[in-house]
Parts: sequence; structure tokens; C-alpha cells
Amino acid sequence: MKISVVTVTYNSVNTIEDTIVSVLNQSYDNLEYVIVDGKSTDGTLGLIKRYEALFGGRMKWVSEHDNGIYDAMNKGLQMASGDVVGILNSDDYFTDSDVVKTVAENMTDATIDGVYADVHFVREGQPERCIRYYSSARFQPRWLRFGFMPAHPSFYVRKSIYEQAGYYKTDYKIGSDYEMMVRLFIRHKLKARYISKDFVTMRTGGVSTNGIKSKLTLINDDVRACKENGYATNRLLISMKFFYKWLGFLRTH
Repeated sequence: MKISVVTVTYNSVNTIEDTIVSVLNQSYDNLEYVIVDGKSTDGTLGLIKRYEALFGGRMKWVSEHDNGIYDAMNKGLQMASGDVVGILNSDDYFTDSDVVKTVAENMTDATIDGVYADVHFVREGQPERCIRYYSSARFQPRWLRFGFMPAHPSFYVRKSIYEQAGYYKTDYKIGSDYEMMVRLFIRHKLKARYISKDFVTMRTGGVSTNGIKSKLTLINDDVRACKENGYATNRLLISMKFFYKWLGFLRTH
């Protein structure tokens, strides 16, 4: 079974090397690495080219202008030739070397469409200190109404599912990953398995985690996502996820 890992990047020279190395160090051999670059100008392309040969033909990449992160994700998913596909952001990295192997072992079960797991957050320069642990253990599709979803960087699904359900909507500002979860779990009744494992180390500071303005944008995107998929919610219910994140932060301190 081939597993494709997709990374989208733009001017990520300070972080993408950790991302690439964590993919290169995976113990599972039948792995394809797809990088979609948005015409970086800061040395990112140099890093990609430097590591390409080390993948022994298992890396493919493109560098061209895109219409935002979700457009780039869609390009990567369409480029991927694996049976199962997941997305690893260019400022994140696999927590250990057997993540992809774990995905492959679970996806041999033909009764499931995908898997998801846990992630944790660190600050730049303090990789050993977890500031928040995001566990997907309690996720159930009904919790999408409250803005809860599996940790997106831990989510791996059969490529055929994307081909059937469609790719990420590019007119969302920062909530298209949530819309995808609502679409897959609510409309398409995705059958997914939780894996009790920390898949990804994430650096704080992403577009969906910065400031009050981005949180308001995310709430609006999430409400819209539910509405478009025929799933009832409102801004108050969606806001509950920020309270949950705050509790998660307190548990680690």
C-alpha cells in the first residue's frame, strides 16, 4: 500500500527542513512525498532540491503560483499517486519515525476509509516542551456541531474518497479543512478509526491560531461549512471549541 504525504509551502526556509527530514526518516518504504511550493523566494526551493535525491525517486514537487493554501493542497492531492493521502504542513513535522507505518498497518482494514490520531504543539526554539496536546480520542461526528474535529495533520484517508467527495473549497479563508471534515463525516458517512498515537509536532503561530480576528473568521467559516452541508449549528455552539482548547492548554501547565 502506497501512502502519499503532501506538504504545501511558501517561503518556509526556516521550518521546512524539519518537515522534510521527518518524512525522509519514516520507516515505511512505500511512501511518496509531494511538495507544492507557491514560488518561494527565500531558499525553500534550494532545500527541496537538496533533499530530493535522498528520497530515491519517491519525491515529486512543483513550484508555481497558486490561489492560496487550499488551492495548493488540492494540487498536492491531485498529484498524489498513493492509495492513502495525508497532509503535513511545512512548519510541522512527524513526532517519530513510525507514523506512516502505523497509518499503513491500520489502512489494510478494508472496512475503514481513513484514520486520525493526536498532535501536540510547541513553541519555536522549544521543541521538547509541549504547550498543548490535542487528542482526537473523544471525537464523534456529532461533535462537529460544536466545532470539534479530528486533528487535521493526523488525518489520512483513501484517495478515492477525495475523488468521490471533492477537494478543499478554495473560497474559505481559514476553515476549509473543517468544511472537509463536515462534508466527509456528515454527508458521506466516512468510516474512520482513531489511533492513540501522537502523529505530528506542530509549531504555534498558524493562520487559524493567531488573534481574535482570525478566531472570528474561523467561527464564521465553520458555521457556513455546517450550513452548506445541511448540518445545524450556530456561532455560540462553534465557539465552544475555544473553551476546550483553553482547557487543553491548562492541562499541560
